[in-house]
Amino acid sequence: MLAASDITGLVLAGGRGSRMGGVDKGLQPYRGLPLALHALLRLAPQVGATMVNANRNLAAYESFGAPVWPDAGEAFAGPLAGFLVGLERAETPWLATVPCDVPAFPEDLVARLAHAACANDAEIAMARTHEAGGPATQPVFCLLSTALLESLVVFMRDGGRKIDRWTAQHRTVTVDFADATAFANANTLAELQQLELRDA
Repeated sequence: MLAASDITGLVLAGGRGSRMGGVDKGLQPYRGLPLALHALLRLAPQVGATMVNANRNLAAYESFGAPVWPDAGEAFAGPLAGFLVGLERAETPWLATVPCDVPAFPEDLVARLAHAACANDAEIAMARTHEAGGPATQPVFCLLSTALLESLVVFMRDGGRKIDRWTAQHRTVTVDFADATAFANANTLAELQQLELRDA
């Protein structure tokens, strides 16, 4: 079984926020605190160390108290660019990623991903929920072996941007979570208001 100290947690806050009008999504207030800070505070007890991937307003993110790293190459290159930064910077054998816009993801997320990775000799473990349309993989809720750094460098250098195309190259396991609402995210300001009302 992996110990929490073997895992670095990364909050992905490097997007453009285009569906939110171009605002910095991770800094939007939710219950009095920035969304990304909620994610960081929820992730921190589950891992040994934390960091944030952001591409603007770096000082604001640095005030959260965790190291902040922008995308290494082209900024706003998508979640895989955040994965890449995390794999480059993590000093642990494993990296756990969560997006900045899901403030109430499960408190046992990382432990369950870690258990499944070990039990299945997997290099990647991802969360999966079940909704009306059937099973839905949640690829940004991910546990990655940091040994995959070189693979991801090559994939992105060759123009790859889609998470599922990269993860399909590796031993991957999905972990089912019963409460799909725990993974509800805020892509728009209206969705953020709905989340706040739901969790009030």
